[in-house]
Amino acid sequence: MGGPSRGGNAVLVAGTYLTVLAVLVLPVLLVMVEALRAGLGAAWRSLLDPDALSAIRLTLEVTLVAVIVNTVGGVMAAWLVTKYRFRGRATLVALIELPISVSPVIAGLVWLLLFGRQGWWGDWLDRHHIQIAFATPGILLATLFVTFPYVARTLMPLMEQQGREAEEAAFLLGAGFWRTLWRVTLPDARWALLSGILLTTARAIGEFGAVSVVSGHIPGLTETMPLHIETLYNGYQTVAAFAMAALLALIAMATVLLRSFLEHDFRKASS
Repeated sequence: MGGPSRGGNAVLVAGTYLTVLAVLVLPVLLVMVEALRAGLGAAWRSLLDPDALSAIRLTLEVTLVAVIVNTVGGVMAAWLVTKYRFRGRATLVALIELPISVSPVIAGLVWLLLFGRQGWWGDWLDRHHIQIAFATPGILLATLFVTFPYVARTLMPLMEQQGREAEEAAFLLGAGFWRTLWRVTLPDARWALLSGILLTTARAIGEFGAVSVVSGHIPGLTETMPLHIETLYNGYQTVAAFAMAALLALIAMATVLLRSFLEHDFRKASS
């Protein structure tokens, strides 16, 4: 049975490009156009607003902590499920993937149920003057939940392919766990690890649903960049909203493009 004709290939390629342009490229261009509608100066001034700067700073701080924590946790999780066979392994893999299938809003509601003023531990937290919900710790917990799978999921296939022979040889030669992980396992998995870190970064920066539920939307205090965009847009500050959206889109695109560039270099070096 023959493959598709040359004309069929051309139609398929053209249709794919049109779909990508209409669904992905055009919305980003419209955001940029709207952001600059009143001029670059107006867009820049809106980003220098104290509430905007607070949203940018909070987003970057939460993203940094979430990436560090989930990188360590993801590496440990990937090591455990690929290097060992134990009862409940399949359940653990399903739990690692749970945040991908569960709505982020549900994650935010769970943290609110646990740590909100009317939540299970709300009275105890209130008595000890500890605030998690409607504060930065709650935003961090929500971000940690939704971004946890990415490092683990990018490492697991590669670690599974590695097998255990190299690690077992290192252990027999007297190397400890951390030395073996750093010297034997991760060098071959460094590109997968970096890819997972960049995916985690992009997801953390753009998270809205879980953070929206648990943050309280307090301008200048608990608003991340996506939440600040919603506040500005609902307040009919269109230029400022699109300027922040453009900045968010540029950061996300830069992260994804860096991942693609590094992946291309890795494949080129491996061939």
